[in-house]
Amino acid sequence: MTRSERRTWALVAAILALALLLLARSAAAIDATFMPKGGRALLVELMGTDEAQLRAAATARRTETEWSEQLAARKSLTERERSTLAAYLAGNMPLAADVASRPGLAQSLPPDGRDLAWNECQSCHSLFTSYLTQSRDTQGWRNIFLSPFHKQMKLTPAQRDEFARYAALNMPMKPDDVPQDLRY
Repeated sequence: MTRSERRTWALVAAILALALLLLARSAAAIDATFMPKGGRALLVELMGTDEAQLRAAATARRTETEWSEQLAARKSLTERERSTLAAYLAGNMPLAADVASRPGLAQSLPPDGRDLAWNECQSCHSLFTSYLTQSRDTQGWRNIFLSPFHKQMKLTPAQRDEFARYAALNMPMKPDDVPQDLRY
């Protein structure tokens, strides 16, 4: 390769790097709050800064029905939020003792369905067309991980189940609820 060709390729690489940086910045600027909150976000919002209360929830073992019954008195949550939080707690709690005893426990909680969708799905395809507009039950959402490209995702079985439970409860969304920049 000649010196001129190396310079040309270096210039092309620099332009591509700059374009990727600009795309990453614009993607990071999109606010995810239009999507329904996931279980972790709801739990942290509900418990606030009360570490003892958060730790009690993080170390409890209950079924989804038991969590739903306990959360029924929480009038600050909608029915869908209570269901989302109950599914998250039943699927992710109790945490291991070493995790539950960490200071700043909220930062150590497992990601919820919205976190997983936002951080994992968009790396390969549009969140809107492939996720937000689909209606499936929990098993239907689990089945998407059977395709070859989804099998390659570095998600644990618990994370795949969390995503499926969240999506079954919170999708589909109305197109008008999704920011224009994320449609199609």
